[in-house]
Amino acid sequence: MTADPTARPASDPPARPASPRPAHAGVDAERVDAGYLERRRLRTGTAGWLLLAGLGVSAVISGDYAGWNFGLAEGGFGGLLIATVLMAVMYTAMVFGLAELGSALPTAGGGYTFARRALGPWGGYATGVAVLIEYAIAPAAIATFIGAYVESLGLFGITDGWWVYLAVYALFVGIHLLGVGEALKAMFAVTVVALAGLVVFLIGAIPRFDGDLLLDIAPTDAAGASAFLPYGLIGVWAAFPFAIWFFLAVESVPLAAEEARDPARSMPRGIVAAMGLLVVLALLMLVFTPGAAGSSAIAASGNPPVDALAGAGASEGLTRVVNYAGLFGLVASFFSIIYAYSRQTFALSRAGYLPRALSVTNSRRAPVLALLVPGAIGFVLSLTGQGAMLLNMAVFGATVSYVLMMVSHIVLRRREPELPRPYRTPGGTATTGVALVLAAAAVVATFLVDVTAALWTLAAYVCFLAWFALYSRHHLVASAPEEEFELLADAADDVR
Repeated sequence: MTADPTARPASDPPARPASPRPAHAGVDAERVDAGYLERRRLRTGTAGWLLLAGLGVSAVISGDYAGWNFGLAEGGFGGLLIATVLMAVMYTAMVFGLAELGSALPTAGGGYTFARRALGPWGGYATGVAVLIEYAIAPAAIATFIGAYVESLGLFGITDGWWVYLAVYALFVGIHLLGVGEALKAMFAVTVVALAGLVVFLIGAIPRFDGDLLLDIAPTDAAGASAFLPYGLIGVWAAFPFAIWFFLAVESVPLAAEEARDPARSMPRGIVAAMGLLVVLALLMLVFTPGAAGSSAIAASGNPPVDALAGAGASEGLTRVVNYAGLFGLVASFFSIIYAYSRQTFALSRAGYLPRALSVTNSRRAPVLALLVPGAIGFVLSLTGQGAMLLNMAVFGATVSYVLMMVSHIVLRRREPELPRPYRTPGGTATTGVALVLAAAAVVATFLVDVTAALWTLAAYVCFLAWFALYSRHHLVASAPEEEFELLADAADDVR
């Protein structure tokens, strides 16, 4: 008689009881030798909470200088103000949730790691890819804004063009190749200059504030239109993606977990401190920039603070100082989001979700191809010169990831209440539930603003998912930290 190949030998341990964790049928992971992870190791213990807070602020600060103002053309001042308040609520609630998850699961994967634990390989990959789309496209949008600032400064007769984008990509990817310590310290210094520039701008703009200028966009015939909401109630929703630009990428802080000192303590402190400062800056810039020159004048500006001061009659010296500071702000975000996309690519590659070569690090523990490949894609996208379109595409990826990360927090709270959590979200799942609802509304808003851009981004997302379905789900790496977390969790289930 032929033996049943599926039968267990008598010496095998008894089958363990059903785990409360979902089964992952059709996903295969293989063991690799120690050399595999040694060639994919980051430098640890580099960043304390202050550098982590600086990373969060630097990733976002370009949004105070350019990009958010396009929301005035979608919702007017009132619509953008309401959208900004709602998105500030969403991000604050989300940051509290990410602080908890980052302290409990401190790896370079960030949101992908959290979703991998809560939603399995499919959910983890879907989250990680959405984050990667956000971080690959956002620098392309910022590069177009850098070009506009460089041209307005008239440096050496430079005009906006492809070679400006190439220069900034080459320079700042090159600095990241030198190592994380050097990169984070450089980012922090650039961010301090950019923050000083915002202070200088506000000192110049506040005395020139005129409340009537906030409402100088004529009302349309949209439902609910008024001087406060010139594009009606739908304008509030359409302004969501641009309000998000005030906060986009603050969620990148957990990606530094493996390179942080005492991440269980420093991660929550860093990301919460960054979010608090960003909320204050967003409200100040939203009110006093159009309040100095008018919402209609600022709505299509590529350089809002400078155009606001110039429109209000400020001195050329003051506008030039703010212009230079704005360039620093754009550079800071460009610089830090390069860091973010490299770590997300690194984590997905190390675990086998993306080609494994992307996670190999150099002698300074910088992931070379994880820096170069997304950078090359971003450079090609920047050649479109369509900053507003690229912004909307980045926001699509971001908001999809926010939905999945907040679902992950809720699932882990309910399914694994005993998971060690050095930091706990105030309000628990009610807090992240608010973020989840607002994030879902923001996903839809990207289609209201530019349906073509949103559909192209969705198509790219589907292609990434197809890669996982057809290939990488059969080639995962069991020894990657995210997969080890799963094995440890399964072992804990065996004990119970």
